[in-house]
Amino acid sequence: MTADVGTKAPNSGWRYYIQEKVLVIFFLGFSGGLPFPLVYATLTAWLNEAGLEKSTISTFAWVGFAYAFKFLWSPLVDRLNVPILTRRFGRRRTWLLLAQCAIGIGLVVLSTINPATATVAFAAIAVGVAVSSATQDMAIDAYRIECAEKEMQALLAASYQYGYRISIIVGGAVALLIAQWGSWEIAYQCMAACMLVGVATTLYCKEPAVPEGAQVGPIFGAGFGKWFFDSVVGPFVDFFRRYGGFALTMLAFIACFRMSDYVLGILANPFYLDIGFSKAEIAGVAKLYGLWVALIGIGGGGWAVVKFGLAPSLIGAAVLIATTNLFFASLAYTGPSLWALAITISFDNFAQGFSGTVFIAYLSSITNMKFTATQYALFSSLSVFFGKFIAGWSGNVQESVGYVGFFVYAAALGIPSIVLSIIVVRHSRLDEVRGPNN
Repeated sequence: MTADVGTKAPNSGWRYYIQEKVLVIFFLGFSGGLPFPLVYATLTAWLNEAGLEKSTISTFAWVGFAYAFKFLWSPLVDRLNVPILTRRFGRRRTWLLLAQCAIGIGLVVLSTINPATATVAFAAIAVGVAVSSATQDMAIDAYRIECAEKEMQALLAASYQYGYRISIIVGGAVALLIAQWGSWEIAYQCMAACMLVGVATTLYCKEPAVPEGAQVGPIFGAGFGKWFFDSVVGPFVDFFRRYGGFALTMLAFIACFRMSDYVLGILANPFYLDIGFSKAEIAGVAKLYGLWVALIGIGGGGWAVVKFGLAPSLIGAAVLIATTNLFFASLAYTGPSLWALAITISFDNFAQGFSGTVFIAYLSSITNMKFTATQYALFSSLSVFFGKFIAGWSGNVQESVGYVGFFVYAAALGIPSIVLSIIVVRHSRLDEVRGPNN
């Protein structure tokens, strides 16, 4: 698959938007998004309540390195046949089931550990959940790209984002409410039970056909050297062969795209708590209300790609991510005002939903299906690596310059993404994506 995404989908009316593939990706998106807040934003609220220092809390952003380094084991997801399971469920569904079960078990174990008295053990299990979640992400991304033609990718990206966003609310707002009315232990055990949605979807869905030219089979059947070149080096060589030296600029853009969002996100819940919002207020406005705004943003992103094409939508997404972070600076001045929080969440969540759909469509458009899991894992890993790395010092920056200075700093980190998005659009073959009625 290349960036040439100009083919029109057939004019199938409203049924085009609710076909089985779209619904499957929606539920897989739910399964994919659920673990993320439980090892990120929700986890920081638990750590804050346990009394850990901000500088310690922000280092938990490095748990997200599991998502940044997932390309290291992505060749296994692309090529490894698991005995018995692969024969029964297929290559993609096997890895989905293994990852989903590991996430559920990990969340149950995490619920039994006190982060204040066993911080190292707590962090170790959180890393295990993140690794399993990253593995699930790779399998879902590969399944999504392989199960449908390229002109459906914007629609599937939106469907995935819808499921993902709803699960973010479950792992965020619902988990916070359960923690307030019950305990963190009960909250994380309930979240583990929610992973059954993903398991059921994986058991129901059909295994996609193996793409033409894909390398599948025993890992070391032809020798370690050939396997390493075909599975690890091959995807990188293919990407640079297709895009030449400009591939470096594309990779730089991918690396910068979500940087400002990750840097701010690690301290969002501690910020809400510090200025006086209760967990229930955070759940109600920042999470539940924010869900509906994000869903509008997701739909807006899909509509923009279909109506105006991928190129202008990509630039718009980069601008939105950076500028909407400034609303948090004004919230630091107003204090615990629900109206101010609602306005901030409206702009921020719309930007997240819009940019998420557009970015997924872009990454899917430049992925070659001969190396689906590996190449997409490389792109998505790169998109979180620098953001997660810099987010590890978010607490230190906030302690030095205060919340207002920190939010201005987070917004400024989005400037490289805006500049690079313009360069990428001007020099890449990003043909317009058109929906079934265009």
